[in-house]
Amino acid sequence: MLAAMPANLYALGAIALWATLASLGVALKNIPPFLLTGLALMIGSLPSWPLVLRDRRAWAVPPRTLALGIYGLFGFHFLLFIALRHAPPVEANLVNYLWPLFMVVLAPVLLPKMSLRPLHVLAALLGFAGAAIAILGARGDAGAAATSYWGFVPALGSAFIWASFSLWTKRAAAFPTSAIGLFGLVSGALALACHALLEAPVALSVRDGVLIALTGLGPLGAAFFLWDMALKRGDARQIGILSYITPLASTALLMLVTGRPPSWSIALAAMMIISAAVLGTRVR
Repeated sequence: MLAAMPANLYALGAIALWATLASLGVALKNIPPFLLTGLALMIGSLPSWPLVLRDRRAWAVPPRTLALGIYGLFGFHFLLFIALRHAPPVEANLVNYLWPLFMVVLAPVLLPKMSLRPLHVLAALLGFAGAAIAILGARGDAGAAATSYWGFVPALGSAFIWASFSLWTKRAAAFPTSAIGLFGLVSGALALACHALLEAPVALSVRDGVLIALTGLGPLGAAFFLWDMALKRGDARQIGILSYITPLASTALLMLVTGRPPSWSIALAAMMIISAAVLGTRVR
């Protein structure tokens, strides 16, 4: 039990940083998503640079592992930023945070020697019901245009990507935590290339620069290193349960930042999603 404590603390650190991501994404909605993703991920890779300068093996990973890192870091954040621009941000944030539940449901599919029990199916249905309430509840908001609902698709996609990435890293060949910096650097460079090809250039203000730096050093940087250390050192089930704190903290902070008053649909959806995730990880 004592040996698991440091891992749980690492996980809680990652969770605290991820709780700020949606609010930072909304605050930076004027920045094109490829540009924001690229800059933040490259800044997030900075902590590992001194390590690789001392020892090149700090970034020594097989091409397949590097591709997995790009899939997780680049794919997840780009889809999340798209969702926050094209759907009501609170509801999109809740749908995105189905990823802890997806980890439970997809585990038997992506990891060997695991089975899906009826309890997990019930949890999946409860979680998706919560997501549906969040989406349908958005229709009552005067500011939510009918054309915005396609934004829930990338939110769901980001949830799937992070869940599958987290599970596949447990099957990948062992790699040092410092390699997370390589994942971020390459993913960031890819995003900036897409920005140059597909997006119009924009001028960044001092405020934008500060917020992008905070995004990169926090939820798109240090959080990844902490998450990897937690998964390597601790019980994945315990860490998964802790991760269900994230949607509640993230949504509460987002509502505070956007000045949106609480609503029954948001409260009920949050309760159902978190309850489903906890239910899905219970051992019977």
